Amino acid sequence: MVKILLVCSAGMSTSMLVKRMQDAALEEGFQAEIQAVAESEATKINDISILMLGPQVRYLKSKFKSLEDSGIPVTVIDTVKYGTMNGKAVLADAKALLKI
Repeated sequence: MVKILLVCSAGMSTSMLVKRMQDAALEEGFQAEIQAVAESEATKINDISILMLGPQVRYLKSKFKSLEDSGIPVTVIDTVKYGTMNGKAVLADAKALLKI
């Protein structure tokens, strides 16, 4: 199963996006575990397929270089898709990076 982790400042805005991504995944019949955490929780990462950063924490990308080095994609969510809470488009971006 694909495990998608979203990270933002406090975890509030991404939790709304997670819900929309989960709805999109359900609509597509795509099995995924999607969750959001605050930046302070991001150090407790384990067993994920992809890490997606909210635009407001894009500066954290270099902090996760070791994940990228181990083959786990780390990306910044597109600002427009994030701002409009376009869960379907963000899920599509995740799938594209995972080559699904």
